[in-house]
Amino acid sequence: MQRRTLIKSSLAAASVLLLGSALTPLPAAAQGTWPAGKAITYLVPFPPGGNTDTLARVVAQPLGQALGTPVVIDNKGGAGGSVGSAIAARAPADGYTILGGTISSHAINVSLYPKLDYDPVKSFTPIAMLGSGPLVLVVPAASPYKTLAEVLAASKAKAAAGGLSSASPGSGTSNHMALELLAYQTGVKFTHVPYKGSGPAVQDVIGGQVDMMFDTALVVGPHIQSGKLRPIAVTSSKRVESLPDVPTIAEAGEKGFDMGSWQAVFAPAGTPKPIVDRLHAEIMKIVATPEVQARLKAFGMVPSTMTPAELATFQKAEVAKWAQVIKAAGIKAE
Repeated sequence: MQRRTLIKSSLAAASVLLLGSALTPLPAAAQGTWPAGKAITYLVPFPPGGNTDTLARVVAQPLGQALGTPVVIDNKGGAGGSVGSAIAARAPADGYTILGGTISSHAINVSLYPKLDYDPVKSFTPIAMLGSGPLVLVVPAASPYKTLAEVLAASKAKAAAGGLSSASPGSGTSNHMALELLAYQTGVKFTHVPYKGSGPAVQDVIGGQVDMMFDTALVVGPHIQSGKLRPIAVTSSKRVESLPDVPTIAEAGEKGFDMGSWQAVFAPAGTPKPIVDRLHAEIMKIVATPEVQARLKAFGMVPSTMTPAELATFQKAEVAKWAQVIKAAGIKAE
């Protein structure tokens, strides 16, 4: 009798365990090998048409082919990349959401905005650096300034009036931050003139309404070639391939100056390492192809080979660097 009761109890316990395991969701890895026929969302925290969106579309199709599953672009613009980044930070860390992060969304905004709904470092796992694009300091063709030394001297001479004016596509953009970094390192004052986009900013510099501006080679290159703008210097530590005769700001006398507008790919924090490693490997294969190398260089970008660990170290240094510059300049988001 006791034996029969014991058997019944054991069977009942086993049934409870089996029922419990049936009701308890299995870990993602146990449900199927990633990616298990489910589309991957590539969040772009900027509107369609910009550099981040364009690069995402360059990467998405071949990445989907390599992984055997669709990679769908989802644009969620706003607040310098903060809106889309916050959405990505809250997404499940299962490998089905990746984010196109930039110098703005993942280095500058944390010091620019009083409240940010994500931590640029803690909320994400770095996957891959796509590349970094230096900016070019340009003046109108009719400007009397031909060197960085002349630009700095002229701005010093006009310090009482706020210094030379410099256009940008908006406050807090990498273009604006390049100006503030130059002011921070040289102690020279400038007047920042924000616009709604690079287009109108460039036109006013060409027309002489504004003294100068920083922008990418993609934006100002055609105007340099047409003779409407004069390049003064580039912000990177090395000269730009498409502008071999234009010195770096460091070469022009401001040693240590190094700044690029970078583009990278991140995943929500906690995304399993095997998934991160696979994504990194596939994206790096795509970046290494001649077609994508040519596209990146056409954007004025230098393709990257950073590992996820190297990207993490680089990003932390960028956050600290721009925190110093923003604090010194007293900049606040509009």
